[in-house]
Amino acid sequence: MTWRLQPIKLDNYKPLRELVFENIREAIINGHLKPGERLMEIQLAEELGVSRTPVREAIRKLELEGFVVMNPRKGAYVTDISIKDIADVFELRWALEALAAELAAERATEEEIEQMERHLLELAKVVEEQDVKKIVEIDTKFHETIYTASRNKRLGQILSLLGELIQRYRTLTLSKSERIKVTMEEHRAIVEALAARDPQRAGRLAQEHIESAENSLMDVLALDQAKGKRQI
Repeated sequence: MTWRLQPIKLDNYKPLRELVFENIREAIINGHLKPGERLMEIQLAEELGVSRTPVREAIRKLELEGFVVMNPRKGAYVTDISIKDIADVFELRWALEALAAELAAERATEEEIEQMERHLLELAKVVEEQDVKKIVEIDTKFHETIYTASRNKRLGQILSLLGELIQRYRTLTLSKSERIKVTMEEHRAIVEALAARDPQRAGRLAQEHIESAENSLMDVLALDQAKGKRQI
């Protein structure tokens, strides 16, 4: 048996069902549980060191969030995201990332803007080290800081979920040196607009950043499909 999950540590303050949910979701996002793979309750429970009940509850919640699809009489499978699905996610992000940036330009504290500046410096450092995992992590933190600064909790939750749905594909673009350079420049421009308290410019730059990310990802996926490496 191939083990993809680590046993749950019960010294966490969170409810067991939440810990199980988070562990399985992270395994899907990181690609340890592959698109199209069947989720076997017994195996997952064994790997996590828990009973089948919290696993079953986690799978139901993952279905609601779009990470899992239930196939009648066959069971639960990791969602196999299509190019249309990815395009739909980006279409939502265009609008919502722009809104978050507009609100953040009006509501961000000086400390939050400084935090974004630190993220830019951290990103430059890990780019030199060619640490793709860290690049994705810091890029995610940068956007999450904007969501927090928007002072709209629901907006931030929706955007975080949208990002997680396509997280497995982000390393495809952020591992490309030319895309990383563009990303850093786009992040810098957004921070400057936020610091200038210019909602209109911040929103426009955020939308252009998401459009640029989508175009880059679609180019990579199209190239992979042409080479027969990836079926989406």
